[in-house]
Amino acid sequence: MPSTYTTQFTAGPGHIDILGHVNNAVWVQWMEQVATEHWTRDAAPEHLDAYVWVVTRHEIDYRGNVREGETVTARTWIPQGPRGARFDRHMEFTGPDGKVKVAAKSTWAIIDRETGRILRVPPKSRLASSPPDRLQPMSVIPAQAGIHLPA
Repeated sequence: MPSTYTTQFTAGPGHIDILGHVNNAVWVQWMEQVATEHWTRDAAPEHLDAYVWVVTRHEIDYRGNVREGETVTARTWIPQGPRGARFDRHMEFTGPDGKVKVAAKSTWAIIDRETGRILRVPPKSRLASSPPDRLQPMSVIPAQAGIHLPA
């Protein structure tokens, strides 16, 4: 079974949109935070120093609303190892009623921190040789960092 990471968020006034529920952009910010915390918790120190990860694709299903003051539980996992430079991360946000409010699958790519270039997960890296339950790379590089992924 893949390693999972779980945390909670409570919707505050700044998270709420004109319709009175958590804004879609906030869900993406929370996804980044959960993924980054997961990576930081599970990655080897040398990997934290050598690599960063960027999102190349998000698929998000909004299934329910969360209003100010409500708490959701976020759970993330990586069902299988990387393919070249990329891997898929799954995430669900569940409300206090036990129903999934948001479900997502994101594709992430590895970047060499020193060169700023996308690369295949190195064969001698623990990322490549570890079983899937140890593959938890994450971090998002801001657009102003000048890193561009090939189409």
